[in-house]
Amino acid sequence: MDIDALKAKHPDHWRRATAIRALALDAVAQANSGHSGMPIGMADVATVLWSRHLKYDAAHPDWADRDRFILSAGHGSMLLYSLLYLAGDPEITLEEIRNFRQLGARTAGHPENFLARGIETTTGPLGQGLAMSVGFAIAEESLRARFSEKLVDHKTYVIAGDGCLMEGVSQEAIALAGRQKLSNLIVFWDNNNITIDGEVSIADATDQPTRFAASGWHVQEIDGHDPEAIDAAISAAKADDRPSMIACKTHIALGHAAQDTSKGHGALTDDDQNRTAKSGWGWEGAPFEIPEEIKSWWEEAGRRGAPDREAWEARAAKLSDAKRREFERTLSGEAPKKLSATIKALKKQLVESKPKVATRKSSEMVLEVVNPICPETLGGSADLTGSNNTKTSDLGVFDIENRAGRYVYYGIREHGMAAAMNGMALHGGIRPYGGTFFCFTDYARPAMRLAALQQIPTVFVMTHDSIGLGEDGPTHQPVEHLAICRATPNTLTFRPADTTEAAEAWELALTQTSRPSVMVLSRQGVPAVRHEMKAKNLVSQGAYVLAEAEGKRQAILLATGTEVSVALAAREALQAEGIGTRVVSMPSWELFAEQDEAYRKRVLPGGPVRVAVEAGVGLGWDRWLVGERGREKKAGFVGMSGFGASAPAEELYAHFGITAEAVAEKVKSLL
Repeated sequence: MDIDALKAKHPDHWRRATAIRALALDAVAQANSGHSGMPIGMADVATVLWSRHLKYDAAHPDWADRDRFILSAGHGSMLLYSLLYLAGDPEITLEEIRNFRQLGARTAGHPENFLARGIETTTGPLGQGLAMSVGFAIAEESLRARFSEKLVDHKTYVIAGDGCLMEGVSQEAIALAGRQKLSNLIVFWDNNNITIDGEVSIADATDQPTRFAASGWHVQEIDGHDPEAIDAAISAAKADDRPSMIACKTHIALGHAAQDTSKGHGALTDDDQNRTAKSGWGWEGAPFEIPEEIKSWWEEAGRRGAPDREAWEARAAKLSDAKRREFERTLSGEAPKKLSATIKALKKQLVESKPKVATRKSSEMVLEVVNPICPETLGGSADLTGSNNTKTSDLGVFDIENRAGRYVYYGIREHGMAAAMNGMALHGGIRPYGGTFFCFTDYARPAMRLAALQQIPTVFVMTHDSIGLGEDGPTHQPVEHLAICRATPNTLTFRPADTTEAAEAWELALTQTSRPSVMVLSRQGVPAVRHEMKAKNLVSQGAYVLAEAEGKRQAILLATGTEVSVALAAREALQAEGIGTRVVSMPSWELFAEQDEAYRKRVLPGGPVRVAVEAGVGLGWDRWLVGERGREKKAGFVGMSGFGASAPAEELYAHFGITAEAVAEKVKSLL
């Protein structure tokens, strides 16, 4: 690559792009940690995009109709931070750049969406940003159909690297985007042919442009250092009615001694080599020093979107008060005012009808009354619609010809579905939920973790929650998955015992603003366990006394989901023998842990023996059985210690000893 020729042909562009290169080199060197090569190599693409095409106002980085910029190759975070600082984002100052990767800085090692408004997504796990971008594009299409182009008309731009495209979730994402013809999605592939281990060819021979084209994308291949070629490619992508991939042939660590090598991927910290690289770029001055004329030019670029924002605000001001309030409510994540009353009315009906249904059906019954009053919900399933019960009669299907539809057929793409839902939640204006079998949280897990980390209210509907699914056998029977979900910080895991608890769980999930929810639902039918109408949402307490002991309280049974009815049957047997037994339903451990100590002590007082029953492994139950202070109590667990088997559900419960009789015997053995 002849840098002198690039400088001579496009001198102004070269200097402006090199400001990114210099900041990235300086910040990584000072931190002695990070990734220099990608920001250096993609600086030309980013400069053209941000100065000529991106609809962005640095003074208002989160205005509703901005274009979204997602750095899927999140290890190159200094590219994003440099852009935000240069463009004049008030939160990413030069001091933040100097403190790259240091404790308390907004400029974390990988972009974190909650640290600054100009950071759209948390990225770093490769492929996640690309997959989330599909959700951003779906959200844009859905909201445009609902509120019109006057309010919603923007694009989502993504920078993805070789690693992003090697991760399996990338295929799920590009196939879904191509099928849906998400024309406002434009992906730049940083085609530098280098990974940590060496050249891409040591591990991969994929023809990426052909792969994207085969999935229904518009594809272009360009020199990623030629500003005119970059500009023309973006213009062509914007004009096409398909999602676009622009393959940008670049040189990692351009102009550095580590150019085109695996060393160029990581931290370039050798002072002599860095000085030589800067000299070759024609860059002078002290570290972190940006010439005033270049910083001024970038700040003007950062103001380029202000007229678009002001025009949008003028259009929004002309809306009726009702429509503007609804638009603002939807974007804020505030639940409709009717939600609480709707849930209460349903609970009243349930107390009277006492349906005996699978909790996956309970969930559907709740969604049937909730979806009509929550126009922001957008459901879906990974090819299990009839099993997950996630599609209600009013939704319609989101598709190329019907962007107003509110149900997505994701196909057999659990990871891609979960990541796309995260993108919708991050975009704003959408309450995404989607379903698969609980066992397949294993496929969705990376995105579920990122939902928690990014503090977004995605709802993961996970049915067939235990050995109770029966004949499909242990491959489909989750045993460890509850423990994994409960171990994940900032996640609400709900395992409702009946339709009333399901209704209360959904009310809570739909009012969250900063954490995801996992709905853990059964295949097999269970009896109603709530027989009295309570206006209060009892699930909001996490655990509560469902049935009190008659006579002296000698035992407390703790249970969740389908095993609550098992605990109630065990209580009957124990009470018949004069053993006073309390049953505590625990639909959400996390919410119970958030209650004050006095309430937790009232629900789980000291003295009686404690037995938990749940058709999963016992990991985590010690907190509630032994006690939060670690004091020894007489306690036991009835559940799983290994994988399940293939047989009808009733036979499996008997075979593995998860029965009322077994629970009663466990209690008696402890007394």
